[in-house]
Amino acid sequence: MKRSDFLRRVALGIPAASLAPLDAFRFLDGTEPHPAASAQLQQPSRKRVLAWADTRNGIAQHASVSHALSVIERLGYESGAYETFIRTDSNIISKKPLMTTGQPASGGPSLANVDAIFFLGHREVELTPEQKADLLSFVKDDGKGFVSAHTATTAFLGWPEFGDLIGGRYDGHPWGSAPGTVINEDPTFPATKHFPATFPLTDEFYQTKDYSREKMRSVLRLDVSKMPPNGGVHRTDGDFPLAWALNYGKGRAFYSSLGHAASTWDNPDVQKMYFEALRWALRLTDGDATPRPYKPV
Repeated sequence: MKRSDFLRRVALGIPAASLAPLDAFRFLDGTEPHPAASAQLQQPSRKRVLAWADTRNGIAQHASVSHALSVIERLGYESGAYETFIRTDSNIISKKPLMTTGQPASGGPSLANVDAIFFLGHREVELTPEQKADLLSFVKDDGKGFVSAHTATTAFLGWPEFGDLIGGRYDGHPWGSAPGTVINEDPTFPATKHFPATFPLTDEFYQTKDYSREKMRSVLRLDVSKMPPNGGVHRTDGDFPLAWALNYGKGRAFYSSLGHAASTWDNPDVQKMYFEALRWALRLTDGDATPRPYKPV
């Protein structure tokens, strides 16, 4: 292999030893494709992630949404772990999407051809009963992945089954954006094993209700004992989960409230958390989501 070919492969993040020489690929007229195109042809098919962010009913549109989606896309692109389709049209959430004319959509991502969803929606989003059934079946019956962030627990509050899928519901953010201390409850889980036992972080820490530690495995939680007193805190036991994983039927689901500010998505540790959560949801890695009880510090 020529040194120039080897360097091209390294630059593209593709193991040179696993690829055929560039001159093995030619168009029918005998011309060679661009090196980048050749590399793309030689890559194995990657997992597909639908990044879905419908925020049309957000009270205060989160400025971080666009950046968050771009980070998720970049992580998949640069790593080669998955390819991302960014969509803000909830009509695509179907195994048989329809165009605005009511006719079947021709091509594109759908619940019939992606492997996981990254969800960053907000408040109520209009889905038909069939779409709701398709979304639940996508994870529960088809064994696909569902990773969600920050505002996701505010979505579909009028749809009880979505609460079962995501694992909990939004119950305010008592301190707004504030510095806090996060406890790593599971240093063995793929999405959190890179975090230390405790670490400082400034974010808009969401309070969660309607969750059960008999159904989900909390992997990060806020150390409420180190936060200033606040009458908006509804729990008295100090249980304030910030990230968790659960098995939903045959599929895998992960949620974290981290990610209010755009700058949070530039935090390498937060990026790695969501990236590893997606890899876990896509079954590219394994991790135990068996529920565990709350253990105070």
